[in-house]
Amino acid sequence: MRLHVVDHPLVSHKLTVLRDERTDSPTFRRLTDELVTLLAYEATREVRVEAHDIVTPVGPTTGVRLASPKPMVVPILRAGLGMLDGMMRLLPTAEVGFLGMVRNEETLAASTYAERLPEDLSGRQCYVLDPMLATGGTLAAAIRFLHQRGADDITAICLLAAPEGVANLERHLEGLEVPVTVVTAAMDEKLNDKGYIVPGLGDAGDRLYGVAH
Repeated sequence: MRLHVVDHPLVSHKLTVLRDERTDSPTFRRLTDELVTLLAYEATREVRVEAHDIVTPVGPTTGVRLASPKPMVVPILRAGLGMLDGMMRLLPTAEVGFLGMVRNEETLAASTYAERLPEDLSGRQCYVLDPMLATGGTLAAAIRFLHQRGADDITAICLLAAPEGVANLERHLEGLEVPVTVVTAAMDEKLNDKGYIVPGLGDAGDRLYGVAH
């Protein structure tokens, strides 16, 4: 597994405002959107392309276009939805699948409660959107799910990561025979006893959409 912490002043600036407890939901959503686009730029550095012949107003040339099959973007519900627009701004021709996963707050284990994805993802590059790499259980389950469907290259985009989550993810994915990359805006200090990232930014889903009772 490869980990890439994006070191860019604009990423750090937007992340600082996201962390602030005074930042309201509309601002939080807008900044998440902007931050994900910056992260997606790094995450798609190795997106597959193929040669494509065109004619400019001056003459013919050969450029590139996204190769087939198209990349698959997979937000993990519900907080991952807040990252989708920022990702699609950079990859507007990608296809989108949805994966609903929930973490048991007692055991911290992840389970799937909904999915809308092709049965066969053979030869597909997948980009998983999950704001917080905390314990790593949800992301590991999502990556294994996509691998079982045939995905052969998986990149996860996370706003924040914790060292424990990265270590757990590596352990859960040991032996997986596909390249996995995690792109994040920051590696935080630790997890607290409730499995939240410290200093973190709180519950990303609640801050994006409000507290659902």
